[in-house]
Amino acid sequence: MKILVVGGGGREHAIVHKLSNSRRVEKIYCAPGNAGIAQMAECIDIGVNEIEKLKEFALANKIDLTVVGPELPLVEGIVDEFEKVGLRIFGPNKKAAMIEGSKYFAKKLMEKYNIPIARFKAFCKYKEALEFLEKTWYPVVMKADGLAQGKGVFIVRDFIEAKEVLDLMMKKKIFGTSGDTVIIEEMLFGKEASFFAIVDGENILTMMTAMDYKKVYDKDEGPNTGGMGSIAPNPHIDEKTFKEVEEKILKPVVSGMKEEGIVYKGVLYAGLMLTKEGPKVLEFNARFGDPETQVVLPLLKTDLLEVIEATLDGKLNELKLEWEDKKAVCVIISSQGYPLEYKKGFEISGLEKIREAFVYHSGTALKGDKIVTSGGRVLGITALGNSYEEARKIVYREIEKIHFEGMHYRKDIGAGY
Repeated sequence: MKILVVGGGGREHAIVHKLSNSRRVEKIYCAPGNAGIAQMAECIDIGVNEIEKLKEFALANKIDLTVVGPELPLVEGIVDEFEKVGLRIFGPNKKAAMIEGSKYFAKKLMEKYNIPIARFKAFCKYKEALEFLEKTWYPVVMKADGLAQGKGVFIVRDFIEAKEVLDLMMKKKIFGTSGDTVIIEEMLFGKEASFFAIVDGENILTMMTAMDYKKVYDKDEGPNTGGMGSIAPNPHIDEKTFKEVEEKILKPVVSGMKEEGIVYKGVLYAGLMLTKEGPKVLEFNARFGDPETQVVLPLLKTDLLEVIEATLDGKLNELKLEWEDKKAVCVIISSQGYPLEYKKGFEISGLEKIREAFVYHSGTALKGDKIVTSGGRVLGITALGNSYEEARKIVYREIEKIHFEGMHYRKDIGAGY
């Protein structure tokens, strides 16, 4: 089979790596890819939102299956466009991807079908939002309604902070049209959890759980990022909680969407807070998470291609997933200054010395025969162990072999959970 993977980050590197292990895969293309992906797939210089060009490439090269990594092309309708011309593609269609494309849409859906969430208000007018913030409780969480690359969520402690964030989103338009509507919700307390499920429109296959580290600095300090590390399985999820999430969150949201005339096929990612009252939904995403994919897929023993095909054929009920009996820890190495301003183009050395961990490239490029930094999150280093502590020791030992100017990473991923 010839496969096209859309995307160019660590998540896509993990997907390409897993698919390359399938016996039935003969050739993988990746658009646009990165320096690491280029070692196992042919990278194509087409952007993730250039849907027409991607479709033309898939048709011209007789691609048997396209796998979409990031959210932007899903929200913009890549699945609909590919399916119109008979191309096989893995991911939810445009209507279904709205569960990530609009937080307000997702909130209203969950409210309607009694799925546990934080209390919230949505505002599309600056003055009304400001008046609400003047009299509301604190702390609260403020979110841009649309896509913001994982950076559109702010925890604000008082009215002064809240007004600053509101100005950034609705006046300065730092997230463009994604901030035209702002969600203000109560702050939930507890442990965060990432739940991945594969959905074929009818059947739900729940995957491995994970735990993400969003803040840029140790001890969960500093601004939010797209994710600075992850561990799997999530140590705070017991069997009772796992079942509760399936029955009270995953099944109701899929059946609720079906009631609304939306058939969901692809990955459904629930970001949860494990509160004293039980698990509550923080957000839904329409694709694999990053960096959670970099800890979940290395633990998957089942052929990923088999999972994808069962999803597209509506046969997930015939499939049982097998997992490695291990723990996984991924640490993200970022550019100095991320998630704010940072420089690119620094040579990365030491990658050839890594022996005991997976190296997933997030923001890298080739400059001649050298690998250089080209993004905020640069590399994800994932190690497996019989315990989180063993995996941590391996991953941090391996990271010491890597160097580029200004490299930054958290030292506490997987420590104390």
